[in-house]
Amino acid sequence: MEGRVGVTGARRLLGRLRDVMAGSGTAQERLDQIVQLIAADMEAEVCSAYIMRAGDILELCATEGLFPESVHRTRLRVGEGLVGVIAATARPLALSDAQAHPAFAYRPETGEEIYHSLMGVPILRSGRVSGVLVVQNRSQRHYTDEEIEALQTVAMVLAELIAAGALVDVEEQHPTDGIGTLPHRLDGVRLNAGLAIGTAVLHQPSIVINQLVAEDPEAESLRLDAAIGEMQRSIDRMLSASELAHGGEHRDILETYRMFAEDRGWLGRIREAVESGLTAEAAVQKVRDDTRARMKQISDPYIRERLTDLEDLANRLQHHLSGSVITAAAEVETDDVVLVARTMGPAELMDYDRARLRALVLEEGSPTAHVAVVARALDIPVVGRVKGALAQLEPGDQLVVDGDNAQVLVRPSEDVQAAVESRLAERRSRKAAYAALRELPAVTLDGIAIGLYMNAGLLIDLPELDATRAEGIGLYRTELPFMTRQDFPDVADQTALYTRVLDQAGDRPVAFRTLDIGGDKLLPYLPETVEENPAMGWRALRISLDHPAMLRTQLRAMLLAANGRLLQVMFPMVSEVAEFAAARRILDMELERACEHGVPLPSHLKVGVMLEVPALIWQLESLCRQVDFISVGSNDLMQFLFAKDRGNARLADRYDVLSPAALSCLGEIVRAADQYGVSLSLCGEMASSPVDAMALIGLGFRNLSMSPSAIGPVKAMIRTLDVGPLRQYLADATRQTSHSLREKLREFARDHGVSV
Repeated sequence: MEGRVGVTGARRLLGRLRDVMAGSGTAQERLDQIVQLIAADMEAEVCSAYIMRAGDILELCATEGLFPESVHRTRLRVGEGLVGVIAATARPLALSDAQAHPAFAYRPETGEEIYHSLMGVPILRSGRVSGVLVVQNRSQRHYTDEEIEALQTVAMVLAELIAAGALVDVEEQHPTDGIGTLPHRLDGVRLNAGLAIGTAVLHQPSIVINQLVAEDPEAESLRLDAAIGEMQRSIDRMLSASELAHGGEHRDILETYRMFAEDRGWLGRIREAVESGLTAEAAVQKVRDDTRARMKQISDPYIRERLTDLEDLANRLQHHLSGSVITAAAEVETDDVVLVARTMGPAELMDYDRARLRALVLEEGSPTAHVAVVARALDIPVVGRVKGALAQLEPGDQLVVDGDNAQVLVRPSEDVQAAVESRLAERRSRKAAYAALRELPAVTLDGIAIGLYMNAGLLIDLPELDATRAEGIGLYRTELPFMTRQDFPDVADQTALYTRVLDQAGDRPVAFRTLDIGGDKLLPYLPETVEENPAMGWRALRISLDHPAMLRTQLRAMLLAANGRLLQVMFPMVSEVAEFAAARRILDMELERACEHGVPLPSHLKVGVMLEVPALIWQLESLCRQVDFISVGSNDLMQFLFAKDRGNARLADRYDVLSPAALSCLGEIVRAADQYGVSLSLCGEMASSPVDAMALIGLGFRNLSMSPSAIGPVKAMIRTLDVGPLRQYLADATRQTSHSLREKLREFARDHGVSV
């Protein structure tokens, strides 16, 4: 029998199952018939169906071959035994000697000890595991890929029987926290800051597949091809008409999306599913569920983003086949939409009317996800990784999306809604007040000028230079465009990008940070290494020095883009002066090459470092003799100073950057920079908080780089600050042993009329 299950066998089995599903009898009777049919057709002594119940419990609901009395008695937790492993991983498992597997769990009531080989597949519906389907044989049988594929196809039919709720109550098939309709809070991560209130709209309307098994596979293939063609044409029309269709990284993202719509591997898997006997809609659903299961097993953010694009396209293709709307966008009636989705592709967000869209809530997502990039361009608050959002939210629910604090308030009470509306009104008022300060200088009451710069990483950030009147870009993160591509951009592509940045900046300086990759920022075209402590591992300048050709390409593009203008380059994650010297030698090689090729040199070249590693603090004298400027990366510096993983929720609030230790450390850097006349700035999150920025100015920082939205509040603080008393206050306070000086600094601000 090995290898005998092919396209013809799968079609025959599906046809028989279709007859059973359409026949009379209870759901239990039909399930019993189904396991009997599968066992006979696949020449297996055993076929068993386990169905998920509440509490992540898998219950044996039907079997052919095991002891009948074990039905509805045998239960396994997810992760327990081989069946539990299949449910936990959502992946098939085929073993010729199942009992030798370390996860094998013997249940005497089943009588399965005489069966040696096992093949099992998850029963998937909408990306969730609703059960496990298993066949077993007495002999040590080697199951083929064709047999696994056939069992997966059958499992999809079973998923529809389970979903009907006659075997296990529908309420048991959905995760719940028991909250019901009471107001509550969902936590996530911030993908884009901001605050909004609105009505929940679930992104993808459910599609009911009325027919799973095809009566005419050839006709289904023709339907599929026609739908694929229409989908591809509709994507072309949508992207050409989009307000984001021209320029910048968005274009790269959208072109990549278009490319995936023509991916042969993905389309080929759907066509194979149709050939096995499924309808076109069911074939797309099968590949879609497989994709979702794969996503749960992959941690690489770039690969997950690729799979998210395929998920998006599967949704579109299903709707083209069914003739229904592609997303909820066409059905939205409310004027204050809070969009809720498991995940989204970048083009899907653009289906919605921007004037009605208030916020976005995702069950998944990362700051570099394509949809997050587009959302930032549209200034939409986004909270991602909100676990169980779709299970707990209903269409029409009132939601408050607090992007600043990464929270979603569900069905808020009237007093909470009133408080949020008040906060929104205050934000609008403050925004107007900050706009009034836009043309005024950032100068303290005692006449000290503070340079306010903005952080950027995408071309869409650059219009904020004019909107905020920032003095320049203190940190341009060059790695973000690299992370939205499938291969390393060549010199021409990089030159075009850096040229546009400098052109839009005009006469304002731009500090380009060379690639800061590694850690949580991975490139798909570099070999990935598994590290126990990636934040302190092979990343940033360490990678660049190990791949000098990559660094030379980037520096060459920056020199070409400068084209006789000011160029500022800074190297990240420098741990010792020798590393900076090595990077500077590579830059000098590119300067020599530019001279040889007649490339106009920058009118002025400034080379600096990101001070993020504490070891560099004890080399400041040597460092200051070699650099033109130092930019303190406070996020990493504080992480390393306190041995505190920034991603660890337990440590998030344990240590404060306004502690005496942290401020003393920053004070040492200021003193060294002043002594040697080196320009100094800070470009971490500290610069974006008015209280933190006030402390930095009191320590002696005179240049701060921050997110564009922070420039207004920080400028308002500066224009109400007298630095003299603050400097003396900090000199005394940093000698204390307090956990934090934050509240004391707030009290200082209140006592001295400083706007924080």
